[in-house]
Amino acid sequence: MTTTTLRHARYVISENKITFGAFLLFALLVLFALLGEAIAPYNPLTSNAAIALQSPTPDHWFGTDQLGRDVLSRVIVATRLDLGIAVSAVLISFIVGSVLGVAAGYYGGWCDRIISRIVDTIMAFPLFILAMGLVAALGNSVENIIYATAIINLPLYTRVIRSEVIVRREAGFVEAARLAGNGDFRIMAAHLFPNVLPVMMVHISLNMGWAILNAAGLSFIGLGVRPPTPEWGIMVAEGATNIISGEWWLAIFPGVVLMLAVFCFNLLGDGLRDLIDPRMRT
Repeated sequence: MTTTTLRHARYVISENKITFGAFLLFALLVLFALLGEAIAPYNPLTSNAAIALQSPTPDHWFGTDQLGRDVLSRVIVATRLDLGIAVSAVLISFIVGSVLGVAAGYYGGWCDRIISRIVDTIMAFPLFILAMGLVAALGNSVENIIYATAIINLPLYTRVIRSEVIVRREAGFVEAARLAGNGDFRIMAAHLFPNVLPVMMVHISLNMGWAILNAAGLSFIGLGVRPPTPEWGIMVAEGATNIISGEWWLAIFPGVVLMLAVFCFNLLGDGLRDLIDPRMRT
């Protein structure tokens, strides 16, 4: 990374306080994901019936659940799983969607029609219901949750990249690259795709939040990760039944952390776009 790039990154992050806060929150989530077990105050799977359903105290900041497990420790450790699912699903859908979108936009014709019909077929279903059906059919494992989330997010990347490539495929820089002897693959990979990447960064960031909500939603209805694995959606679902009886902390704290994670990625998109957009360096 060059000095100019570092200077530009420092300027973008420090100039916008909201972006700065989003990056700090993102760094905290990454820290929890990488060092979850090491920094969690208690073992997230260890139960203690003597302190079951204990309200927040100095010893247990987020209280304890029905089995006496520390809620804060479970929230921290769950970060790795939820972020891992979101990152993996978004990465798969982004890579596959980028390839399909660039090919459809650049070649047009039968290639565009086939890819567009596949995307239209996926979008014909309510996306969350489609994810429910896929996970129910394939089994509620982490891998299947990732694949289902990637499939329902695929149309977003394919359609956006296709439309951006269609606008740029006859641009002057593309014609210059073609006259210079570049083949179709090099034009798509080295000239068209980098020019649509800044636009996609906002979608990637927003999609991360949606992927986290999707994984949590599947867990909430019983089609996600199986207990006793710590996961935000499971914790909210388990705690929801206790709110009426007064144990509000079981659902509130995991729900707030889930909300902050989604909020963080929603704010992060603009900052990432500014970081990689060449026009912002002038």
